Amino acid sequence: MVTGASGSSPPPARYPSLKEMPVSLLDRVIWPADLRELPREDLPQFAREVRDRHIDVVSQIGGHFGASLGVADLTVALHYVFDTPRDQLVWDTGHQAYIHKILTGRNEQFPSIRQHQGLAPFLRREESEYDTFGAGHAATSISAGLGMAAGRDLQGGAEKVVSIIGDGAMSCGLAYEALNNAGHTDRDFIVVLNDNDMSIAPNVGAMNKYLTGVLTNPVYNRVRDEVKSLLRKGPRSLTGVMESLAGRVEESVKHLLVPGMLFEELGFRYVGPVDGHDVDELVDTFTRVKGMQGPILVHVVTQKGKGYGPAEEDPVKWHAASPFDKLSGVGKKKAGGLPRYQAVFGEGLTELGRHDPRVVAITAAMPGGTSTAIFQKAFPDRHFDVGIAEGHGVTFAAGLATRGIRPVVAIYSTFLQRGYDSIVHDVALQDLPVIFCMDRAGIAGEDGPTHHGAFDINYMLAVPGMTVTAPKDGSEMLALLRAAVAHESGPYSIRYPRDTVPEEVPALADIPPVVPGSWEILREGGDLAILGVGTMVRTALEAAAGLAEEGVEATVVNCRYLKPYDRETLGRVLAEHRTILTVEEGAVVNGFGAFIGREIADDPGLPTPTRFATHGIPDRFIDHGPRKVLLGELGLDPQGIQARVRALLESDRLGSDRLAGAPAPTAGGAV
Repeated sequence: MVTGASGSSPPPARYPSLKEMPVSLLDRVIWPADLRELPREDLPQFAREVRDRHIDVVSQIGGHFGASLGVADLTVALHYVFDTPRDQLVWDTGHQAYIHKILTGRNEQFPSIRQHQGLAPFLRREESEYDTFGAGHAATSISAGLGMAAGRDLQGGAEKVVSIIGDGAMSCGLAYEALNNAGHTDRDFIVVLNDNDMSIAPNVGAMNKYLTGVLTNPVYNRVRDEVKSLLRKGPRSLTGVMESLAGRVEESVKHLLVPGMLFEELGFRYVGPVDGHDVDELVDTFTRVKGMQGPILVHVVTQKGKGYGPAEEDPVKWHAASPFDKLSGVGKKKAGGLPRYQAVFGEGLTELGRHDPRVVAITAAMPGGTSTAIFQKAFPDRHFDVGIAEGHGVTFAAGLATRGIRPVVAIYSTFLQRGYDSIVHDVALQDLPVIFCMDRAGIAGEDGPTHHGAFDINYMLAVPGMTVTAPKDGSEMLALLRAAVAHESGPYSIRYPRDTVPEEVPALADIPPVVPGSWEILREGGDLAILGVGTMVRTALEAAAGLAEEGVEATVVNCRYLKPYDRETLGRVLAEHRTILTVEEGAVVNGFGAFIGREIADDPGLPTPTRFATHGIPDRFIDHGPRKVLLGELGLDPQGIQARVRALLESDRLGSDRLAGAPAPTAGGAV
């Protein structure tokens, strides 16, 4: 863990020392305590320097970009005013916390962010005492911060707790549950609403309109400006009286003109809007707020991508970036190559939409990431972005399905976890034909454990009536999507990775149909059978080819339908093989292997293998890093599967030898 509360040093840097760089204000700041030693007039320049540092690093290695640029001034002001880490800053979704990491003892390590074994892409409590709450999903900060404030009060503490939430996260119901709970208490608690009119895609819904109304109401803003002018012109001896009078005038205007005064009605003292790029105004505001009591909401207006022209002009594109040329903004990756699953999905869904007017697309603030934006362009009236509200999106889809619509819900696997109750209660229990397309299934790469889609096989298999599928490639993904649209009753799920498709995908009309519930045997071998799921099918084929060179012949089965499964093919495979290995890019505990093992044990009509083993993501959270590297570390590559097969066959051989009376092996492994 990186610590700094008592002036301790950060761990030894594995990256070029900042001492080699020209002397700057940033050179003088390692911890927030150092920041608080700077003269206040230096803060704007310091904010520019941390922005430049962020741009320099992300342009070289890639990563989340626009959100942290937008909160650079805000981050500097918060650490300047509040006594961190004693005072607790609770960030919502860590992609806005890169600047926070730079200021909290991790500047020298910053070039390692999102890199294998480097700094975490999001907040992580074990990484630094300044990361008070780990977060990769949106809208957790208010609930967590309120819990911290309650814990402080139970322990008799006096530290401040400040939750920083983006306006995009305000489309999530969890934020309102927390506001409702916090507002009607006397607990000291500060919420900073970072309002940049964006989540990843442009914000949607009534809250966005409400916040825009606060900012654009001309009468309110004119009176607010006049109040400020009055304060500046008044005699110093009357400042206190005038501040009190001006405050009452401003409060009256707000109640009269700001629509609904939502936050005030929820029990929060509303402060703002505040210019999120004026460090002086931010410091003044937070200094005053720090001395106030009770629940307070500070409305800060920022611009996503602030300080880098291309990101200001296109904040959607620059939410995250691959390495790019800092001057031109042009990406450094070579164009061309095979498309990602997401792009193939978007094109295929759009083609299905042309042939079937019942098809609609639903996404949760990720039209670009899921590629439903392709469908949206063709059919704007049939595309629904519900914002960061996955549970609502699922139940909304259920409502559509009752009217004969075929809703396709495209949400990242890890985010769909937030809608699980709605899947069970609102979709499956009513046997409604809602299609769940789970993007980023399996290992998601550099975004790490908050974004790996490790659990969707497990949680979907547990839902009665759920059809669970996993395609081996892009063509099969579209074939399964077409089959899902034709599926008349009950929910249907398809999972696919964040990766390029392994081969060219033909037009949808040229892709042969798949028989519902069917498997396919892709390779025959007598030594064992590998039951592959999704991405692991081709990996298993590569492993089998390598094993054949060693004299081991493996059958490889594409188990594209996990539930219902192909009992006939499973029975044949079991009858012909003593050893069975299931391989899946998902959590091995209660995953597909466990499911099939139980089916074999419970079905007297199925032969029982001598050895049945499972292979998948182990029972732990997987760190961040390149997808290929992580799969290799987990043994979910051809070499890893080969090693597992060798171990199984050796174990089977030793077991057979012992049953035949052969001596046990020596310590060196000889028999």
